[in-house]
Amino acid sequence: MIKKYRDLFNDDFSFDKYKDVISDLKEKSGIEPQFRVSESPIFLTKDFKDKLKDACESIITQIKDIPQEELSKAVPANCNVPNDTKQPHFFTIDFGICENKTGEIEPQLIELQAFPTLYTFQKELENTLCDVYPFLNELKSKLSNEDYYAQLKKLIIGDENPENVVLLEIYPDKQKTNIDFYLTEKKLGVKPVCITKVKKQGKKLYYEKDGNLVQIKRIYNRVIFDELDRFPDLKLEFNFREELDVEWVTHPNWFFKISKYLLPKLQHEFVPKSYFLNEFPESENLKDFVLKPLFSFAGSGVNLDPTKEITGAILDKENFILQRKVVYAPLFLDPNGEFSKAEIRLLYIWQEDEERPILMEYLVRMTKVAMVNVDFNKKDAIWIGGSTAFFAED
Repeated sequence: MIKKYRDLFNDDFSFDKYKDVISDLKEKSGIEPQFRVSESPIFLTKDFKDKLKDACESIITQIKDIPQEELSKAVPANCNVPNDTKQPHFFTIDFGICENKTGEIEPQLIELQAFPTLYTFQKELENTLCDVYPFLNELKSKLSNEDYYAQLKKLIIGDENPENVVLLEIYPDKQKTNIDFYLTEKKLGVKPVCITKVKKQGKKLYYEKDGNLVQIKRIYNRVIFDELDRFPDLKLEFNFREELDVEWVTHPNWFFKISKYLLPKLQHEFVPKSYFLNEFPESENLKDFVLKPLFSFAGSGVNLDPTKEITGAILDKENFILQRKVVYAPLFLDPNGEFSKAEIRLLYIWQEDEERPILMEYLVRMTKVAMVNVDFNKKDAIWIGGSTAFFAED
């Protein structure tokens, strides 16, 4: 969106420099990213940043005003975990970068989650891009590396010894996002542990390290209930729904409470109208809406062109929403003269002693196809995949 920096980047870009970016990320983490990293960041105006901030502040205030009893209705009975918390530790808000009917570029809310994402990877991606393309340093985040990781350490580790805090996941080494796990371990000393390796004695949980059992006092939880259902044969020594002597970061119930479940309840000019499927009014045109399951992750189950036959066949209509379609703007020019579209995620953390979350980083997904999620991109295109955003005056 900012011609000066787009021209600077495209003129400076080469595939050798892209290889340098990937190589640097590998050197920092020990592996190459298992998902596609875009060759380019995106450049957005301060005006667009102000629109994002205005929308997010409104959304946060609206959510804080929703009673806990109302939020708790989102948690399925078979997924309810004891010892809930008053607020989540992580909070992310996704916006499409869209064009409205008058041609103005504006954000439109796509999704929101109280679940951790690539908090460490995104900081290191920003650092790497600034190293490979030095002119980006003038746009770099004002939050220093030291302050960034101090905030994450306070949030994830708290007052515990890092040895007693684990990053919990299902087969972490096989996850596409595993580079973030290894970077987290290097930066914070928090070890990724497979859920199948956790031992239980009474109400306490343990993992094995150097032949000894180490108590787990805090869990940096990366396990998605949706994913657990995909592994019915998992042999676990504990159940999430048990009373356990452990602190959750973030508590699993928040995955449901701050989710697409909230979209029909939010109002703002940058929040597209949404309905629960069982409350969809006849006055609306189905062709103008996208069908989404409430609790899926990474774009699974989304239908861009729902029909009455499709919606009519759904039995649990209360677990789906219809969200008004938005038009992603093809704004981001590549060296071949083609344009990519993008979605931007704002990465907040919510310290236990703070009233409001703090914005930490940005995560961008670039695409040239209808579905923005990285998994749905063409494999032979450029300017697609995961990236970050820099902001400047137009």
